[in-house]
Amino acid sequence: MFLRRCERAKNGKKHTYWALVESIRTAQGSRQRVVAYLGELKAGERSGWARLGPGLRERDRPQPSLFDPPHYEEPDDDETVQVWLKGIRLERLRDFGDVWLAWGLWRLLGMDTLLSQLIDKGREEVPWPSVAAILTVARFCEPASELYIEHTWYRRTALEDLLGVAIEQVHTDRLYAGLDQLLPHKEALEKHLKDRLGNLFDLNYDLLLYDVTSTYFEGECAGNAQAQRGYSRDSRPDCKQVCIGLVVTDEGMPLGYEVFAGNKNDSKTVQEMVQIMEAKYGRAQRIWVMDRGMVSEANLEFLRGRQGQYIVGTPKAQLRQVERYLTERNWQEVQAGVEVKLAPGPQGDEQFILTRSADRRAKEKAMHARFVSRLEAGLQKLQAAAQAGRLRDERLAQRRLGRLQAQNQRGSGAFDVTIGKLPQPQGKAHLDIAYAQNARWHEWAALSEGCYLLRTNLTETDPAMLWKRYIQLTDAEWAFRITKDELRLRPIWHQHEQRVQAHILVCFLAYVLWKTLAQWMKHSGLGDAPRTLVEELAKIKSGDVVLPARSPSGQARLIRLRCVTEPDAAQKVLLNRLGLTLPRRLRRLDTIGPM
Repeated sequence: MFLRRCERAKNGKKHTYWALVESIRTAQGSRQRVVAYLGELKAGERSGWARLGPGLRERDRPQPSLFDPPHYEEPDDDETVQVWLKGIRLERLRDFGDVWLAWGLWRLLGMDTLLSQLIDKGREEVPWPSVAAILTVARFCEPASELYIEHTWYRRTALEDLLGVAIEQVHTDRLYAGLDQLLPHKEALEKHLKDRLGNLFDLNYDLLLYDVTSTYFEGECAGNAQAQRGYSRDSRPDCKQVCIGLVVTDEGMPLGYEVFAGNKNDSKTVQEMVQIMEAKYGRAQRIWVMDRGMVSEANLEFLRGRQGQYIVGTPKAQLRQVERYLTERNWQEVQAGVEVKLAPGPQGDEQFILTRSADRRAKEKAMHARFVSRLEAGLQKLQAAAQAGRLRDERLAQRRLGRLQAQNQRGSGAFDVTIGKLPQPQGKAHLDIAYAQNARWHEWAALSEGCYLLRTNLTETDPAMLWKRYIQLTDAEWAFRITKDELRLRPIWHQHEQRVQAHILVCFLAYVLWKTLAQWMKHSGLGDAPRTLVEELAKIKSGDVVLPARSPSGQARLIRLRCVTEPDAAQKVLLNRLGLTLPRRLRRLDTIGPM
């Protein structure tokens, strides 16, 4: 669900409010449905803070003070001054709302305290936890390179006032050094976040979703042994890449990740990732959910040998093993257009979850029709070429047929094709090319379209429950979409292995902030899509209200009040729902001297 800003005019007055919208599938296609309209809250309605983590112990409950700006010493005087009204001006307008929110989330997760304990304090001018906060908040708000942070982003934001780090202290050398300082603490960060998120949102770690993606590099990456060419999910096979395996909970909350060589097959990462998770969090009887790209008999045997449980996808070809169950009628509907049933598995302690989807059937039927039509048109051209005498070599004809079938692989079995040399030329023809419908292929296509097969060693007998657990794997896939699209994980510009590892760690931390905000919004009745909220709060600015003044003694001074713009009515609704109070003023700076 996501937020949509709505405006309407009534009785000559403009009203702004929010609608909570969800996308649904209907017989006419995808549609959007309004779940609720969000207006001003009543005085007695509970705020987002009251909804957040209802089972928390009192000492773990977050407080709104986490989002308060730091306290600065201000001039202590009650002297009355005269202000020159014509000289009042506004200066240094900077982005505030989004960085203020991200900085508060950083503190809510206890990252500032944890890094202060993990990184030894030395003679550095800027504390390393502050540098880590700058890198992560920048990745959360406006993902870009470290060079962009130095020259553009940090200068444009009010993070200087929140962190107390001056603009001239933020440069690429310090940001790169901050990456180097952060990376050695990856494991400690993952453990801390697992515990903190579990406390905040009462998470369940019994069901783990695992998926792998890839991200590519700009450059040769000569200093990175993991950068290799392999199967690119970004459609960039020309670039070197690394693979990233991510483990999330059934709600999409991150538990841990690992970086693998770019040419490593997905199934080769499973055993390593399972061992890493067990080393960190123990060998509990967790349920692993993985797609068919991870599945191999060796991996399943590995999980069974460790008393592990799993729900995995299977290759399409395995549907043949349950062909007779496809024609039976005892299907159970789990949602509109999706039906499931159980079937015996290949091992004695396993079972199949046979699934068929009406939408998927329509899609696969259209695909088959398109490929069969193309294949038939190509076969007709082969026949015409043979009859006209342009195609006389049997081996050449076989190669052209193979190329045609490869180009239309999904329909390649639709026809039985024979190519033979004529004993005597018939006119110009030297070859006989004939084809006929393959009835068995068409029967199987009609029977299997829209069907897929899952495999599990769970003893659960409700196929609907097993299917719903597997379908939660989309949360892991959505996590990669967030890191790639929202947080711009790709492409990677770093060339050395340690810097690449640190860059991905920062992306992981920013993703944790993103999912924390999503869970917080969900508890506050704002859906679970943070992008609209972040963009809306980014419109809130901070600026310096400059007041030229003169004291009764005649001494001139310049009073500079660093203030935050007043949120509009719609932004106030969001802040109210989250239980946050926006600061009105950050600090005051006085300058003695001529105006």
